[in-house]
This record gives sequence, C-alpha cells and structure tokens, in this order.
Amino acid sequence: QVQLVESGGGLVQPGGSLRLSCVFSGGYFANYDVAWFRQAQGPQRYFVARITSDGVPNYADSLKGRFTISRDNAKNTTYLQMNRLTPEDTAVYYCRAERSIYYYWGQGTQVTVSS
Repeated sequence: QVQLVESGGGLVQPGGSLRLSCVFSGGYFANYDVAWFRQAQGPQRYFVARITSDGVPNYADSLKGRFTISRDNAKNTTYLQMNRLTPEDTAVYYCRAERSIYYYWGQGTQVTVSS
C-alpha cells in the first residue's frame, strides 16, 4: 500500500524559508506524479505545485517564483522549497501521489508563518 510521510513544517518568521519533504513508500515512486496542496481554515485544499514522473514542475500562479518543487527518485522523496514566506502561507501542507485514477495522501505537516 502506498504511504506518504511529510516533514519539515514548523514555525518561521515572515520572509523566512522552509523545505518540506514527502517520503513515498509501498510502490514504484518513479511512476507517480506528486503534488503539494495546502489547507488553511476550512475544508478546501488548494493546489500548490506538482511534479510529474518525468520531473516536469508546475505551480499555482500565485506561488510561482517563491516555491520550488523537486524530486529525488533515488530517495523516493519529493521536496517543496518555500521562500519569502508570509502569514498567508500558514496552512497544513499535504503531498499527494498520483497515478492514473489513484491518489494517495500524506497526513500533512503544519507550516506557521508568524513573528
């Protein structure tokens, strides 16, 4: 069974940076696209970024230039580098592995941007 474990969240001051990690297990990682979503107040999760199995990234328009998604297939890990953070980036960040009609979510990691 595919499992995802996020880490790297925490408390950071405005203008700071964090790098989130998402470790994949239970399948062949290189076959999966991986996306990051975030959820602030309320039930809606919003798309942040995705990297395809071929390594092609794409981003939510509002986050381009500040966030960078990458993957290391040797480590079964996807990263989300977040720079110039603002309080509006405060949320629980989730990664999701995607292949065809199958989606698998991690448990999330909290990011809080506050002085």
